[in-house]
Amino acid sequence: MPPTLSTETATSETRRRAARIATEVLAPWVWVLGLPLVVAWKVTGYHLGQSLLWGLIVGVTGSLIPMAVIVRGAKQGKWDSHHVTNRAGRLVPFAACIGSLALGFVILIVGNAPHQMIALAAAELACLVLALAITFGWKFKISMHAIVAAGATVMLMRVYGPWLALLFLGVAWVCWSRVELKDHTTAEVSFGAVAGLLAGGGIYIALAAALA
Repeated sequence: MPPTLSTETATSETRRRAARIATEVLAPWVWVLGLPLVVAWKVTGYHLGQSLLWGLIVGVTGSLIPMAVIVRGAKQGKWDSHHVTNRAGRLVPFAACIGSLALGFVILIVGNAPHQMIALAAAELACLVLALAITFGWKFKISMHAIVAAGATVMLMRVYGPWLALLFLGVAWVCWSRVELKDHTTAEVSFGAVAGLLAGGGIYIALAAALA
């Protein structure tokens, strides 16, 4: 017997709810706030004070300050939502992210932060610059959710071990969510994931080794 209309509607609502949860819980700002703290905890030898210091410098300048700008702009109607799904509206959010994180990057260098934290901030900046170039140079709305999730997963694997490859399940979930919500195409999330692996994870691994 074919499913009834009510069954199809319920299934569709369940899928959208799961997609919305992934989109919010695994949003870029969440990764960028939490990742530096988790990495700092390991690279400082589990020193709470230093972990908070270096982790929050990256987290605040890379996540909280840009997110404050983005949320304020969304409330003012400058872009469609705090996820800025409209490609044309992404210029100011990108500029806010890059400018704020660049400030954090300088603070890390001047403050003689652990080289892994400097590499992390540099990798995040590289991802932002690459995403900006692709978005407005190629006019391709690459998925920041995918870039950040994939890049963060590689970084965590490098710091804590290969068992954290399990986080790729989360990467797949958030990529699916962006397509399910029709905010991105399959190509946009796929390209984003690859960009995150190479520009985020790859640059972090290379710089952390070079600066050691």
